[in-house]
Amino acid sequence: MMTIKTLGTIVDIAGQKGKKRIAVAVAQDEDVLVALKSAMKAGICQPILVGDKDDIRRAAETALFDLSTVEIIHESDRQSACETSVKLIRGGQADILMKGLVSTGILVKSLLDKEFGLVKGSLLSHLAFFETPNYHKLLCITDAALNISPDFNDKVGIVRNAVDIYHRLGIDTPQVAILAPVETVNPKMEATVHGAMLTQMQRRNQIEGCLIDGPLALDVAVSYDAARHKGLISAVAGDADILVTPDLNSGNMLYKSLNFLGGAVAAAIVAGASVPVVLTSRADQDKSKFLSIALSVALA
Repeated sequence: MMTIKTLGTIVDIAGQKGKKRIAVAVAQDEDVLVALKSAMKAGICQPILVGDKDDIRRAAETALFDLSTVEIIHESDRQSACETSVKLIRGGQADILMKGLVSTGILVKSLLDKEFGLVKGSLLSHLAFFETPNYHKLLCITDAALNISPDFNDKVGIVRNAVDIYHRLGIDTPQVAILAPVETVNPKMEATVHGAMLTQMQRRNQIEGCLIDGPLALDVAVSYDAARHKGLISAVAGDADILVTPDLNSGNMLYKSLNFLGGAVAAAIVAGASVPVVLTSRADQDKSKFLSIALSVALA
């Protein structure tokens, strides 16, 4: 079965797709511009920078980013910059949307706009792909940024979005772990109930194209040894591709723990929109932002 072990493989896939146009909402961010510079050098993107023109020029000077071949659209208001960026996609002038120096909530408001938004399905969800020295392949965490307290139907959508992304990357049957504190079902612990229900839905072919097991504690999901010590028999345990967290609180803490304490590097996007959306934390480094651009190009 095909696996993707490094984010470098994602960059290679992006390189085969050709150059994509990226509309960057509120582009006056030094790390974003450094990432875009790397992506342009790699030949995978041509940015359109939307935001305050003077602030963009100052950030570009600091980032040593040459603006001579880059279009800038002046929008001093952040909400307006997000709306303009989304409209560039709708108008066929850009292929990918990227979050700049703006809060996720402001960007998502434009994505969800009924008149010009980019929602494809019933749910937007956030996916972060991690390359970590402590795991044998890429590990996807969802959702760490958008769905605050997803109900069961939301989790079905989150799983389907993640599985669709894996299929588009050439992985036919990703292994999905539904995370909870324990592996046994406890009616007082919603995450365990959801894990069991999602597992049964996959077994009855209500969710297709993947293998699901849950509830699984984090140690069991990523460690064969932990599963063996607990006496758990599971095809997913120790080999999960996708970790579905109970809520945004747990997902976000896991995301940042891997980034800032676990020695991992990440690429992050939003799934469920009509085009790939690059959405990283404003605190993420430019390398993570570059890899997120590469992931979005690979999927475009």
